[in-house]
Amino acid sequence: MTAIVGADGKPRCSWGADPPDYREYHDTEWGKPVHGQHALFERLCLESFQSGLSWLTILRKRPAFRAAFADFDPRRVAEFDERDRQRLLSDRGIVRNRAKVDAAIGNARAVLELDRSLDELLWSFAPDPATRTRPATTAEVPASTPESAAMATRLRDRGFRFLGPVTCYALMQATGMIDDHVAGCWLAG
Repeated sequence: MTAIVGADGKPRCSWGADPPDYREYHDTEWGKPVHGQHALFERLCLESFQSGLSWLTILRKRPAFRAAFADFDPRRVAEFDERDRQRLLSDRGIVRNRAKVDAAIGNARAVLELDRSLDELLWSFAPDPATRTRPATTAEVPASTPESAAMATRLRDRGFRFLGPVTCYALMQATGMIDDHVAGCWLAG
């Protein structure tokens, strides 16, 4: 599907046209470069929690996730104990999936064990924009790429969990490592 013109007259990627939550996220966050340990750890966790679910579900629960996970401060999340785990698993404001909760806590610990910054590690997989062709339609947007597969492998080797090639590709899109705004979208560069 090509870009869709919204009620405000702006053409957007089809997924970002409606509902208003998606439109706001599409226009102000998705595809814009994100840096910094807290911000990238948050995106990494939220993409993991989204696996198998609608992004809209995660987007609407994001304030509750931030409260539940100490604003995604890896140092604080790494200290979560069994009582915190049980608190998270009973929190109706977030996705209460045991494997995903455990992965978020474990991934915070893995962040602290890195020999370089999370920012540097993740961005090292961003492809050269000059080597990419802007997708004409959403059908041309891949689910994963060699770069996202390499990122997933490196993260797994460093102790991260619940981050496969598809989740890593979504992370790359969300954090601006890859620009997949379709041709015709007002944000397509």
